[in-house]
Amino acid sequence: MSLSLGFGGRRLTPSGVVLIVANLVPLVGVLFLGWTLFATLLLFWLENVTVGVFSVLQMLTARPRDPLAWGLKLFMIPFFIFHYGMFTTVHGVFVMSLFGPVTKASPTPAAFYHAVQATGIGAAALALALSHGVSFVLNYIGGGQYRTAELPVLMMRPYGRVMVLHVVILLGGFLVSALGSPVPALALLVVLKTGLDLGAHLREHQPAVPVAATGPATDPA
Repeated sequence: MSLSLGFGGRRLTPSGVVLIVANLVPLVGVLFLGWTLFATLLLFWLENVTVGVFSVLQMLTARPRDPLAWGLKLFMIPFFIFHYGMFTTVHGVFVMSLFGPVTKASPTPAAFYHAVQATGIGAAALALALSHGVSFVLNYIGGGQYRTAELPVLMMRPYGRVMVLHVVILLGGFLVSALGSPVPALALLVVLKTGLDLGAHLREHQPAVPVAATGPATDPA
């Protein structure tokens, strides 16, 4: 099932609609609830953590009847948790130390928890997690992608998304901060992030349109 609305030549799926709606939550927070740059960047970081969690679920459920795949999982899943976890932790430290109230180099997990509470982004984080859950259920499981998914592809996929967001969001954060964090600039940052997310989502889950076979042209009788 897909909606008639197109995006870059691809159709917008129901999970894509959920993604857009979930990303409207931080936009509402910026425009109407007085969210700061730090609150917005912290929310985006929490979503990166969510991406890692669902990547582990994808790897765990991939090719359930393939004994070789289970052997690979014993190595790849712990490696991913460690490596992606370190990568995401460094990103979180940047957000906390450069834009938040924490000035020391290694904020504790409790500092992250209290920052989420203080900024009031818990509900928005749950909404973004829900959008990834809907995509996992509808596309990955419901669409049968788990049956043919390649474990190396699943392990590497989140890095491409997070690297782009890491660079764009942090650079955008510095720019917004330099401008004094005006609401329009902060809202534009949210919209930019939503567009990047949606583009990555559609590339990942929208199947390619098959190209019709062409043969030599024949003259009508």
